[in-house]
Amino acid sequence: MVLTRTGLRYLGRNFPCSIGRSGVSASKREGDGATPAGTHHITGLLYRPDRLPCPVPWALPIGPRDLWSDDAADPDYNSLVCAPYAASHEALRRPDPLYDLILTTDWNWPTATPGKGSAIFLHQWRRPGYPTEGCIAFARHHMALIARYAVPGTRLIVPEPD
Repeated sequence: MVLTRTGLRYLGRNFPCSIGRSGVSASKREGDGATPAGTHHITGLLYRPDRLPCPVPWALPIGPRDLWSDDAADPDYNSLVCAPYAASHEALRRPDPLYDLILTTDWNWPTATPGKGSAIFLHQWRRPGYPTEGCIAFARHHMALIARYAVPGTRLIVPEPD
């Protein structure tokens, strides 16, 4: 997978996508809205079992209590946690369909550096061209196709900005 100016190049195709509202950054920080430059790897696939069938045998269901820690001061920073959880976090089971399928990456994981940024996911977009908080987002049918073929270890290359 390679991010280009026109989308994500994968499987011999170009998938239009949205990136962080601040573009691509070589010095990603928590909350900066940037997509981090570098070579990343797919680490997992999460899905909403109440909305979708299991997309591949290795996918994990998103449960009602599943959260992602984004509190740089917390020991569980940039990892999957469960409610109740007092520190700052993002709910993975959202009312909208953005996180019905999530490919997780190894950005600042498994050993997180506080403040370097959390949760760089591949997920469904709100609409074409609508920026993310740093993730890479796609049309639902493209996200489903990408998720079907990406496996843990698949490389995701995000070139540094010009």
